[in-house]
Amino acid sequence: MSTKEKVLWYLGALLIVLYALVPVVWIVSLSLKSEGELSQAGNFFPTSPTFANYSEIFTGNASELFIAALRNSIITCLLATFIAVVLAMFAAYAIARLDFPGKRVVLTSALAVAVFPVITMVTPIFNLWRQIGLYDTIPGLILPYLALTLPISIWTMSAFFRQIPWDMEQAAQVDGATSWQAFRKVIVPLAAPGVFTTAIIAFFIAWNDFVFGISLTSTTRAQPVPAALSSFTGSSYFVQPTGAISAAAVIVTIPVVLLALLFQRRIVAGLTNGAVKG
Repeated sequence: MSTKEKVLWYLGALLIVLYALVPVVWIVSLSLKSEGELSQAGNFFPTSPTFANYSEIFTGNASELFIAALRNSIITCLLATFIAVVLAMFAAYAIARLDFPGKRVVLTSALAVAVFPVITMVTPIFNLWRQIGLYDTIPGLILPYLALTLPISIWTMSAFFRQIPWDMEQAAQVDGATSWQAFRKVIVPLAAPGVFTTAIIAFFIAWNDFVFGISLTSTTRAQPVPAALSSFTGSSYFVQPTGAISAAAVIVTIPVVLLALLFQRRIVAGLTNGAVKG
């Protein structure tokens, strides 16, 4: 590329980065402002930074709601991710290795479910959960989360299984290994990067869900963080809990940002392989 083209590419990349970072910086700025500064317009950065909002969500009036919600989110998302990855691993292996009627229909259906509007599933699930006793429970959240994470997990992981040479599994079986032993000791270790990438993507999807969390829970028994943020209250009836919500949003975003920065190559590789092989 010429120097002019390089400059244009750098400028374009810089604009995209700024566009993505400005909302993040704004949330961090709000979390460091006092109630007095939050009521004043025109100040992007806090003039007197304070950690009172963080104290509010960890040791103040909002601590009981936030800490319980954070615990619920961690438990629910980890369990949903683990179940989705295990089920998707077997399903993707069957899709990649076996030739059966309707294989393309299964993959297409998985992709269709992944992009299906979540709001259309809430009402029937809500009515069913109330009848069978799963409303406001962690299992009642894990099952809907599987509807979000399992399709994309199957789609992503099947691309990795198709890349593994079939001869390696056959060689293990020739040496005396059973089909299960070949799968467990040969295929799964070779597909570990794909399994890891799928787990990260599934965790992101479950962690960021709001619709299921706000619709299928109502108390701290199972309410996740995105839903709990809408229940925050200010220090009085006339005060908006903007600072506490911003502080909680920053805390909740930190794990996602760290995972994205640490494993960005694996995430990009997983999405690219899914696009090429799918």
